[in-house]
Amino acid sequence: MKNVKIISTVLFYITRFAAILYLATTFYSLVSLLTEWSLIVTEKGNFTICFPFTETHFLTGENNWAYKIFNFLIPIGFYGIFFLLLSNIFNVFKQPKLFTQYGVTQLKWFYLGNIFMPSLTILLASIFAGEIEEGLEWVAIIHFFLGVFAYFLAAIFKQGLQLQNEQDLFI
Repeated sequence: MKNVKIISTVLFYITRFAAILYLATTFYSLVSLLTEWSLIVTEKGNFTICFPFTETHFLTGENNWAYKIFNFLIPIGFYGIFFLLLSNIFNVFKQPKLFTQYGVTQLKWFYLGNIFMPSLTILLASIFAGEIEEGLEWVAIIHFFLGVFAYFLAAIFKQGLQLQNEQDLFI
């Protein structure tokens, strides 16, 4: 169990860092798009968000609001939330007691996010932007199966919590 705690601790910090980066990128992109700070719009109908205080290209996309919201900001924000939820799962495996209500709750948020958020993102993008990025359907399918796997894991954790609570009553 010591190896699990070490690995989950390392992965917790990596995924939490990735979550912070994705969420900060989402926020920075939103500020840049709304204020036109560090934003370059080309004649070809594209935009580029530059790194702060430079003219070095950071993110590029189509210059229409439907694309900016549904194919750009929402997917980046979704991955920020995904990595945040994933880091919470790794945090569960760091704890001294494995089967807790906290663990069951974190797994529930993770499987709900993976089952519904990608499909909702694709639905919104196809309705409002008219098209979705190539290959996004496969990403949604992968997240769906990841969500189903997390659902089974949550069911196991819930059963383990129930057995642990029953065992604590006998002692």
